[in-house]
Amino acid sequence: MKRKGILIVVSGFSGAGKGTLMKRLVSDYENYALSVSMTTRNPRPGEVSGREYFFVSREEFEKQIAENGLVEYASYCDNYYGTPKAYVEEQLEKGKDVILEIEIQGALKVKKQFPEALLLFVMPPNAQELRRRLEGRGTETKEVIDKRLKRAAEEAEGIEEYDYIVINDDLEECVRHMHSVIMAAHDTPDRCGDLIEKMRKELEAFAK
Repeated sequence: MKRKGILIVVSGFSGAGKGTLMKRLVSDYENYALSVSMTTRNPRPGEVSGREYFFVSREEFEKQIAENGLVEYASYCDNYYGTPKAYVEEQLEKGKDVILEIEIQGALKVKKQFPEALLLFVMPPNAQELRRRLEGRGTETKEVIDKRLKRAAEEAEGIEEYDYIVINDDLEECVRHMHSVIMAAHDTPDRCGDLIEKMRKELEAFAK
């Protein structure tokens, strides 16, 4: 029986290493597809539209909202972020596990639309390391870093809504751990409805 893909929502504090983890999952294992989010924020140095994000105007983003073309969307640090719906559904049908990087508001909206989605929250080993990573990027002002740390304090209130916490301390170990968690999630009864139903019908046939 062909296995349908799982929608995996990865959230975490800015600077926790979400993007690096997801790129490694996609490069190290064949079963993943990385969903590209849409945003109204400006590209960072080296970012390309269609690869890291689809960079669009506020007007274009609001058009997508009106046409119900997004799985979810939210406003974060004065910009819109959202997930285009068509790509996600197409990949799930192909059997790919689709990874979305979404902040906490959007993740909970996705869970309502897709109850079988797997929610993972990425954290650094401690808050001091989070600040060190944000400062180490060298791409943001002190004001922006302080804003992101303040936001992290707010996000810490919603972590209990997630299925698993992933501590990103050692990158190699973290990638392997995330993959094993996702593989195990495929075998939970709520994600194996077709298999269970097939088994029941076959057993009923024996019982007649």
